[in-house]
Amino acid sequence: MSFAYHAYEAVHMMVSPMRGLSDAMQLAFKNPANPLTYTPYGRTVAASCELFERITRRYGKPAFGLEETTVNGVKVPVEERVVWERPFCKLIYFDRQIQGQRKPQPKVLMVAPMSGHYATLLRGTVEAFLPDHEVYITDWVDARLVPLAAGTFDLDDYIDYVIAMLQTLGPDTHVMAICQPSVPVIAAVARMEAEADNCAPRSMTLMGGPIDTRRSPTAVNQLAMERGIDWFRRNCITVVPMPHMGAFRQVYPGFMQLSGFMAMNFDRHVTAHYEMFKHLVGGDGDSAEKHRDFYDEYLAVMDLTAEFYLQTVDTVFVKHQLPKGEMKHRGKPVDLTAVRRVALMTVEGENDDISGVGQTQAAHDLCVNIPDSKRVHYLQPKVGHYGVFNGSRFRAEIAPRISDFMVSLDMEAAKERRTASAGEQRKALKVAG
Repeated sequence: MSFAYHAYEAVHMMVSPMRGLSDAMQLAFKNPANPLTYTPYGRTVAASCELFERITRRYGKPAFGLEETTVNGVKVPVEERVVWERPFCKLIYFDRQIQGQRKPQPKVLMVAPMSGHYATLLRGTVEAFLPDHEVYITDWVDARLVPLAAGTFDLDDYIDYVIAMLQTLGPDTHVMAICQPSVPVIAAVARMEAEADNCAPRSMTLMGGPIDTRRSPTAVNQLAMERGIDWFRRNCITVVPMPHMGAFRQVYPGFMQLSGFMAMNFDRHVTAHYEMFKHLVGGDGDSAEKHRDFYDEYLAVMDLTAEFYLQTVDTVFVKHQLPKGEMKHRGKPVDLTAVRRVALMTVEGENDDISGVGQTQAAHDLCVNIPDSKRVHYLQPKVGHYGVFNGSRFRAEIAPRISDFMVSLDMEAAKERRTASAGEQRKALKVAG
């Protein structure tokens, strides 16, 4: 597979002249001065050209585009700021430009999946929490843009990054892991607890994550177990070609991941594009725009480093090292019984075909020393994998539950601080007396 990336680049270059011709035809048949623009024939040609352009396009990283939010009924601008950075990740803070004194609100670190799509896939997740939370998100970098000189990046590095970000943000942070990061996040928390790190988060929320893929195994889980790690090494790993900045780096490329995503629901994607074609011919611009928005995000993918991808597949999906108590980080055991102070919430979707029901809930069975008062599990009816962190049911039913969980923990911590402070004052008065 070492030349697969080169073949992909060659095909993309070969198609470029046809894309140019298609773009010219689309402009011609959308020109108001062209009488054919207003005919069924003209609309059909323009729609066909747009579909060809979109199917053959290489989609770049989308923008979050969250320029404002509403805080206490008042619209305020939002500014994206990078507050921490390493070669393979940037930590983005959505700074709400609130006038006057800020009311304390939960500080949330959202750990986005490093599984093909960009962090912008969680745009709706961020948007739901912005009005009432201080939101930070991991913005993982496309591996083909990271020079070889920056070194490697594997699952151990991922855990290191999470620990470093939590140490930067401080002990009052709530961490949310969406899908794939559930394993490295819970591992990071376990290592911090084992080391008595004062910056361990106040809570962790794991959403649709593969904590124990032996429970309700899905087609994705079964594929990994049947093929084994050597098959993935032979068939999924290739080398980034010139002239990309990450040239010669071994990766699991985005175009292969996208092929896998599309193949899982191929009929649905074909139908969606045909429906868009009909909307364009029929002049239904709003429906066509919804299709564009979805696929602009869905078709934008990034490369993963080979070492991270293979180590994750082997550790999580083939050997099940975390639930077996065999997982290690930098040679030290990831002992989930060490987690005592950090509260735990798990969220699953009833119809999740990526992380089956029970896979995320397994975290409760492994973190046996978390008090019952600091653990919550929620199963959302009638949603699939993406519905766990996006969509109307997420906004109406899941996000408020997560927010209440975080707020209640912050209130409890504030109460404990007040009690401790009062106790110290009484002590001081006794000594003085």
